[in-house]
Amino acid sequence: MNETNENEWLNGWMQSLGVPLWGAADIHKLCFRIGGDREPYPGAVSWAIPMSPDIMAGLNNGPTQAYADAYSQVNVRISEMAQQLSKAIAQKGFRAYPLAASDRTDTEHISGEFPHKTAATLSGLGWVGRHCQLVTRPFGPWVRLGTVFTDMHMVYGTPLNRGYCGTCRACVDACPAGALSGKDWKPGIERKEILDATTCDRWKKEHYLEFHNGHNCGICSSVCPYGLKYFRRSQTIFA
Repeated sequence: MNETNENEWLNGWMQSLGVPLWGAADIHKLCFRIGGDREPYPGAVSWAIPMSPDIMAGLNNGPTQAYADAYSQVNVRISEMAQQLSKAIAQKGFRAYPLAASDRTDTEHISGEFPHKTAATLSGLGWVGRHCQLVTRPFGPWVRLGTVFTDMHMVYGTPLNRGYCGTCRACVDACPAGALSGKDWKPGIERKEILDATTCDRWKKEHYLEFHNGHNCGICSSVCPYGLKYFRRSQTIFA
């Protein structure tokens, strides 16, 4: 089966589960290996699940229980999807590895096995905003991301090589921890140039410990104009 047919199969798989945004990323230059795999994975499937715009628009004063609950529910859905997709790809005779939706494996550096955002930008789903989150055109940063690594032959998306935030600093100004530098994202820039993850993490633990042990905030995301466009569009649709 050729690359185009594999993408058609993936598109049908995603549509059957109601996924509105997905892509394939060429990650061979990253030489990503996991576990006992000797060969790096050349590609990754990346997808985005939108959060409720009503919930996200209400986070300008901090996280809510509704947000914490939705955050957990979407993460569970993404992790289950990643497992299912990996099994389906394996049945086609290819290697696949599912990345957990939200799993902090390095507590010192506050990071996981691999950034979902990297696969998403390489697949063309969006860019990284000044809040250090993926920004998509249709949903802004109000999404959760899923990733499956694979050697399945795919047509890769066109990577994003710059951001489209313009002069906007809404997230930088809204961050209560002062953890955002305001620097523009570009491929290869280190996270610390955009976000002081330690300061952000400490603030959340000091002020929002009741929400997933201080893992949730959402203020910077809630003020993003791209997210607010999604909110206004949703209000028009359901009015």
